[in-house]
Amino acid sequence: MKLHIKKLLLPTALCLLMAGCAQVGPPQPPSLELPKPPIDLRASRKGSQVTLTWSQPTLTADRLGVRYLGPTLVCRNLKSVLTACGNPAAILPAPANVPRARKKSSRQKSPPPIPQTYTDTLPSDWQQQDPSVDMIYAVEVLNRNSRGAALSNLVRVPAILTLPPPEDLSADLSGDGVALTWTSAGEPQNISDNSSTKPSLQFRYRIYRRDESSGKDAIAGEVPVREAGFAHFTDSSFEWEKTYLYRITAISIVMRPEGEVQVEGDDSAPVHVVAHDIFPPAVPAGLQAAYSGEGQKPFIDLIWAPVTNTDLAGYNVYRSEANGAAGELLVKLNSDLIKSPSYRDLAVADGKTYTYSVTSVDVRGNESQKSEPAGESVP
Repeated sequence: MKLHIKKLLLPTALCLLMAGCAQVGPPQPPSLELPKPPIDLRASRKGSQVTLTWSQPTLTADRLGVRYLGPTLVCRNLKSVLTACGNPAAILPAPANVPRARKKSSRQKSPPPIPQTYTDTLPSDWQQQDPSVDMIYAVEVLNRNSRGAALSNLVRVPAILTLPPPEDLSADLSGDGVALTWTSAGEPQNISDNSSTKPSLQFRYRIYRRDESSGKDAIAGEVPVREAGFAHFTDSSFEWEKTYLYRITAISIVMRPEGEVQVEGDDSAPVHVVAHDIFPPAVPAGLQAAYSGEGQKPFIDLIWAPVTNTDLAGYNVYRSEANGAAGELLVKLNSDLIKSPSYRDLAVADGKTYTYSVTSVDVRGNESQKSEPAGESVP
């Protein structure tokens, strides 16, 4: 009898030593595998295109590793709030690859989330002239049973209309720079006539210059959009001996209490410009000649107005003798470029009359036409 009791007590004792037998509680419900909503949704707009980016979830709402993902809903509206997707703007297919999140005890890092992107085309009637209207966007990532936990964070995009880009952009290279011309669409008529709206909304043309060798863009300048018709801009900030692509986009600027908001329209077709400098600087003006020589070696001083071209390298001085032989009409006096707008001619002789002209030269060796002459006699 004692042996029988010992046989019964032995399994009971073993069970009490096991943690599983000692714990009593409600059973854990199975995971619904609802993907955790993205919290990094971002939006950018250009013209009628809104580009959304976010990170693909790697965890479920109950913080387990995602095993499967279903489609993603792209949600949008023009209301002030967005609590449910309703009729989605797009349904994106389930991603092909789902990185598996590892257990917390693993020393290896979990794989980084895969970035997702989608470009939405706005309906034409959604682009408003009221600068206070915003579009609201969110995404909802579903599981393979097409169930989701919640919407992502909300992002706002101004719904202001954008003007079309010029269709006839052209460029002409000169010594003053790249002269761009196009036909302006002009401000929308009802915007121009509404004095209460106009201070909150402005339109400008933004000129982009792309360095073809580096692919980098720079803003060459901006021009206000006014009446429809001829418009122009001259870019003088580029570097010579480079190749550029110029394009223009119209930007809509909304002035709000929290600050300025800008929305770019579509780009014009680019124009190609090879900035090869074959253009000389300006011709020097105001040349004067004055003789000096009483009690000293005679000389003639020359002065002229400085040339203001930014790429000026210096000047050349030319001289001719009024009573000299043919073939000596133009002689350059300086061997090196003269850096300042003045020159002293010491090689003069008594009884002769000299006529002078000056040219300007840029850093690439382009030389201007000769200035108006100035004459002076040596007694």
